[in-house]
Parts: sequence; C-alpha cells; structure tokens
Amino acid sequence: MNIDPRPSVIEERLKNVKRIIAVTGWKGGIGKSVTACSLALLLAKKGFKTGLFDLDFAGASDHLILGAKGLFPKEEKGLEPPLLEGVKFMSVVFFSENKAVPLRGANVSDAIIELLAITQWGELDFLVLDMPPGINDAALDVMRFAKKAEVLAVTTPSLIARDVLERSLALYRTLKVPVLGVVENMARGTASKSAAARLRFDAGLEAALGSPSALLKTRFCRDLAAAVKTLEL
Repeated sequence: MNIDPRPSVIEERLKNVKRIIAVTGWKGGIGKSVTACSLALLLAKKGFKTGLFDLDFAGASDHLILGAKGLFPKEEKGLEPPLLEGVKFMSVVFFSENKAVPLRGANVSDAIIELLAITQWGELDFLVLDMPPGINDAALDVMRFAKKAEVLAVTTPSLIARDVLERSLALYRTLKVPVLGVVENMARGTASKSAAARLRFDAGLEAALGSPSALLKTRFCRDLAAAVKTLEL
C-alpha cells in the first residue's frame, strides 16, 4: 500500500501554475540549462509571473548562469523560492553547498519528489523546469507529477545529438507527453527537420554567463525570443 502523501501535495503546490515548460536535453553540453534560464528571464521580462526550477541534480548550474549569490528560500509552510530578476528561482544547490549530490537511483527520485512537494510557487503563468538529463527515473518522475508539463527539447547540429533527440522524442510521444517544440542550439547551417527554431552559435555567450542583464543582450537570447513567438509561449 502506498501511503506517501507527497503526490497530492505536489498537485496542490502546482495547481495555480498555468503552464509548465520542461526544458529537456539528452546530451551534455548542448545548452539545456542556458536555454532554461534565458527562457525564464525572457518570460519574466514580458511581464509573466515566472518560476525556474533547476532539477538537474547531477550538474545544477542555473545559479551560475544567473549569478545567484546570497539567495536562499524562505520557510513559510514549505519553501518560498527567492526572487531573482523577476523570476522565482529554486535549485538543489541551495541545499548541497554547491557540491556534487551523492544520490543514486531511487534516492534521486525521492529527493526530486520531496523538492516538488515542499516548494511553494503560488500563482505563476509559467514554471520552467531545467530537467534532469536523459530519460531516466528522475526525469520520468518529474513528468509523472508535473502533469501539465510540456516538453521543450534542446539539441545541436551534431549527428549524434540529432539521433538521440529523435529516439527520445519518440519515447515521450509514446508516453503521451506533449512536445512543445525543438530548439537547435549552436546552429550554423540548415536546421534539422525536427527543429522549430534555431539558436545561432554565439561566441559572446560565455562571457555573459553570471549576469542576467548581459545574457538578455546576447544573440542567443534574441534568437530564443524569436523562438518564443514561434512556439506561442
């Protein structure tokens, strides 16, 4: 018998979130986290109530991309995410002291479920999830509990990345998870047939990391802003 109350608690936590965008990538170094952070900043800039949840236990990096220093959730019948540049931001790094989290298998899933259950988002137009990499127990658990989630997939022009993308998208469709679209990062030539939007290679992107204002001025963010219109966000 399953007497874990957390699934019903998670449903209550997310009931006032209108849309959940799960930014997903299945290869390392493709720009999933930068895309998630930039998307949250762009949505907040457009006036939407926006949250960002870094659920990548293996490589949490949103705090570095956003330059989130000296922040910590407030305890109020759960945890209230701190506000950063108009975005409610939550990350496992708040509790890991910026160290690797030595969790395996079911323990990762349990930690993610716990964070989903204790985080108070309030009313949001968008909650952007920086997803665990790949399609594993952790990622599938997020999709199981965040039932309104729509997948935004990130890929690159790499033959390997495209192949993994196609196989992973096929699995999500089999599971009846809605796929919002695909953005191809570091694009140089013609976009792949599955890509809804192209994010051109931006040599200045690295220097902008750690500063939201600088990040929003990059070509990467300009391309992503155009993609947001294409994807009807």
